Amino acid sequence: MADIKVGDSVVGKVTGVENYGIFVNVDDYNGLIHISEISSNFVKDVHLFAAVGDEITAKVIEINKKNKQLKLSIKEFETDSKQAKREKIVETKNGFDSIANKLGEWISTKMYEINSKK
Repeated sequence: MADIKVGDSVVGKVTGVENYGIFVNVDDYNGLIHISEISSNFVKDVHLFAAVGDEITAKVIEINKKNKQLKLSIKEFETDSKQAKREKIVETKNGFDSIANKLGEWISTKMYEINSKK
């Protein structure tokens, strides 16, 4: 990837989700989206916003080039993404594609949680 700069939008893969934030890999950089940078609304459970393996778009708010670390934010996109989501929603005869595409993942995740508690 070209030089990453503060203010850039980047796409990365979620590598971890903790109570305090979301870890994201962006090329050679490791990034953190702190819980305070997820939403301007109260975030009770970070796990509701991302899961390991998800692709996530975030804005770079700080860079440590020496340690290859990024501080990222997704709340910066809230206003823009609300408008974009309205435009991207496509209803099919069976409902909304995004829900249908995620259903299997949601079931698998929940089944894993249930089985892990046993």
